[in-house]
Amino acid sequence: MTAQGDRDTLKRGPGPSYTEILHNDSRTVPDHLMQESPGFFGDQDIPVERYTKREFHDQERDKLWSRVWQMACREEHIPEVGDTYVYDICGKSIVLVRSAPDEIRAFWNACLHRGRQLCSFPERVETLKCPFHGLAWKLDGSLAYLPARWDFPQIDFSTFNLHQLKVGTWQGFVFVNPDLEAEPLDDFLGDVDLHFAEWNLKDRYIEAHVAKTYDANWKIVQEAFMEAFHVALTHPQQLTRLGDTNSRYDTYENFSRSMHASGTPSPALKWAPSEQDMLDSMLDVRIDEDPQVVMPDGRTLRDFGGDLGRESLRPAIGDRADKLTDAELVDAIDYTIFPNLHPWAAYQRVVYRFRPNGDKHDSAIMEVLLLSPFEGERPPPAEIQWISEGGSWTEAPSLGITARILDQDSSNIAAVQKGLNTTPATGLPMALYQESKIRHFHALLEQWLDIERD
Repeated sequence: MTAQGDRDTLKRGPGPSYTEILHNDSRTVPDHLMQESPGFFGDQDIPVERYTKREFHDQERDKLWSRVWQMACREEHIPEVGDTYVYDICGKSIVLVRSAPDEIRAFWNACLHRGRQLCSFPERVETLKCPFHGLAWKLDGSLAYLPARWDFPQIDFSTFNLHQLKVGTWQGFVFVNPDLEAEPLDDFLGDVDLHFAEWNLKDRYIEAHVAKTYDANWKIVQEAFMEAFHVALTHPQQLTRLGDTNSRYDTYENFSRSMHASGTPSPALKWAPSEQDMLDSMLDVRIDEDPQVVMPDGRTLRDFGGDLGRESLRPAIGDRADKLTDAELVDAIDYTIFPNLHPWAAYQRVVYRFRPNGDKHDSAIMEVLLLSPFEGERPPPAEIQWISEGGSWTEAPSLGITARILDQDSSNIAAVQKGLNTTPATGLPMALYQESKIRHFHALLEQWLDIERD
């Protein structure tokens, strides 16, 4: 859904726009990156209760998570027949299984006898066997074995099958949907595949998979990563080379994106950084450190950074690297696929996923995956690493400089939850353009929860 509304209400910050910056790239930028799709979703406040009330969480559990397409795992998690993966959402458990070389199925993770969870962790199995009494089902969900069958005359063994969910795949991600009447995944995703066609996330491997819990509603955590409005105070080291208020926000049906230009300083700066200053900022060089890489004379961060990116990718992707534009290599282009998946564009590798922690309304899980290209045989996916309670993302060295940025974001999240639990205000006056991705998300959420607003 894209609500254009009154575009005259959509303002932007001073300085060159992101689209103007793209026109100066060293290579022709893909059409879909050039096309602007701003969305206007009204100027109403976002109700505070959406982040604080258990009752609202219950609506999401019953009307959203029980009916929406949601990413459960990657295909590489279950590459061989019999491989399983467990995905939990809002207190419910789902087991995914590679049931045939080209087939993935998903079942509610519960034995039909006494309800015991069939799988508690990823493993390779011949049948889905209950550890309690030994009932087992074939990988297609049909009954394989029931001990003491003579004592269950009431059961029709031909129909005593595990309860399935709908399954779909996109770019190597495996999605599930509990609603058997839901539209096909391709229809739900819409045109997002056109955006990612050349980037081929399926042909990547999980180099890192790190997770952390927060004492906050899952939407608070997610929305901390949906705009650049917060950069000036939360990530001040980025201002040297990131045009925060020059960012572009585009909204579509069930997805949106934010595009943040690197190699152009923030309009908030009161001084003019050099190209070397901007390169140091991108490489996370501290003020008291010598440059890691020296900027050649006459080069800019965008074109030189683009060349660095192409050469680093060449061993894995070959001559395809030459086609990549500066924007695809140095900019932060973050997509949001409703309700909770955030794959970054091109070869920026980052993917976020946000969800409630169990069936709690005030606790959330954030996961960070790095999807990297590879040479030769696909490496095995990294096992998930959980950050200790209250710990730092830097506990995961695999995240590199991203970990420090995530820690800066983390400094706000629990404090936002406490503030929202405290405030007498009933609504939040989100920005119309810089926070339009968040407004777009809430407009979709309202549709799923049948909420009508004035």
